Amino acid sequence: MAIFLTKESKVLVQGMTGGEGMKHTRRMLAAGTDVVGGVNPRKAGRTVDFDVPQGLEGLGNAPISVPVFGSVAEGIEATGADVSVVFVPPAFAKAAVMEAADAGIGLAVVITEGIPVHDSVSFHAYAAARGTRVVGPNCPGLITPGQANAGIIPSDITKPGRIGLVSKSGTLTYQLMYELRDIGFSTCVGIGGDPVVGTTHIDCLAAFQDDPDTELVVLIGEIGGDAEERAAAYIRDHVTKPVIGYIAGFTAPEGKTMGHAGAIVSGSSGTAQAKKEALEAAGVRVGGTPTETARLVLARLEERVTSLIVDAR
Repeated sequence: MAIFLTKESKVLVQGMTGGEGMKHTRRMLAAGTDVVGGVNPRKAGRTVDFDVPQGLEGLGNAPISVPVFGSVAEGIEATGADVSVVFVPPAFAKAAVMEAADAGIGLAVVITEGIPVHDSVSFHAYAAARGTRVVGPNCPGLITPGQANAGIIPSDITKPGRIGLVSKSGTLTYQLMYELRDIGFSTCVGIGGDPVVGTTHIDCLAAFQDDPDTELVVLIGEIGGDAEERAAAYIRDHVTKPVIGYIAGFTAPEGKTMGHAGAIVSGSSGTAQAKKEALEAAGVRVGGTPTETARLVLARLEERVTSLIVDAR
């Protein structure tokens, strides 16, 4: 099982013919993602050939040809696509997401960074009203290992497993995936660290709670805002599966933006300590470093196995 993205997902790439779009479309294809088309009005009707790494089952060394459509609506009509990955420049991101929502796409993954907050607010509301889930912006996307990869997350650092991961930080997403590679993940979702994002920690927690093959959830947060405090309240009231947390930014100076646009502390609001305390009060074990967080995950899984053995007796 997985959340939001499966092997049946059919992916369009808005901005596929640009530099970043080309590079990451190739990586998505190499991960086995069913990329069914790109979108660029100026290059509609063309096809782009992608050489993928050797060893992709059933493909040999032949390049994969991906058609380019003039609009998302054309791409959906021709291919049945239900996911779009957005690599367009910041000035055009709002229009790109709205176009995808108008076309009826189910999931729009917005990789673009530097999008003005008022644009994000507009396209999030617009997409939500049309039933389109937005992940991002300024995010690495999401991956269901062994099935599909929508975004820029490296696909070769982990394997399918029973841990769910939701993270504000792209880099820490990769680190925890690698640290826990021997166990593997159901789905990893990088929600992005901007002040306004489409899919939240809570959205992912709810989906992982309902996923029968996710046994434990790792939640990665960082300074700024109150998303982690709200997630803690949700965990306390609605999540029965174990959750392990990590908060980045304990040493960040007050008033200085650190990394993401939303990672800024003002007074006592949004501090790492406040988030840690809120999560711990909800029963979440919080690691002091990514490596310690991984060790807490391993320990919690061992406890669950022991508990099952005792119950079976």
